[in-house]
Amino acid sequence: MRAVIQRVSSASVRTADGVFVETGLGLLIFVGVAKDDTAADCTWLADKIVHLRVFADEAGQMNRAVDEINGDLLVVSQFTLHSSVRKGARPSFNDAAKSEIAKPLYEEFILQLQTALGRRVETGQFGAAMKVSLVNDGPVTIIIDTKARD
Repeated sequence: MRAVIQRVSSASVRTADGVFVETGLGLLIFVGVAKDDTAADCTWLADKIVHLRVFADEAGQMNRAVDEINGDLLVVSQFTLHSSVRKGARPSFNDAAKSEIAKPLYEEFILQLQTALGRRVETGQFGAAMKVSLVNDGPVTIIIDTKARD
């Protein structure tokens, strides 16, 4: 799994069929599922994100995690995170999981986030075209790939 995590002061997602979700201070997480990902990737990534210390403490240092500041999480599926442009100019998505594999793992990832955080996590709509708005706070953007863990 690959995630692009942005520290935000606010974020929202809107779908063509009128679904609208909005959050305040917290993390916006774009997540893409690769064809060889497993539930273990979901668990590891969720735990890593919930404990990621990217929020300021009293001294202004990034020493607090989203759970410590009671921050929001908004998760948006994004298969394009597994694109490749090694050949030519048109992206290839061969490494991205098909929706029948990706959707259950995306849902498991959300469940693992909720379990680790101890409360509800907001989401976009899997497989839908979405308009995502955000105010990146910092800016702070972190990329995590479960295949690059030690």
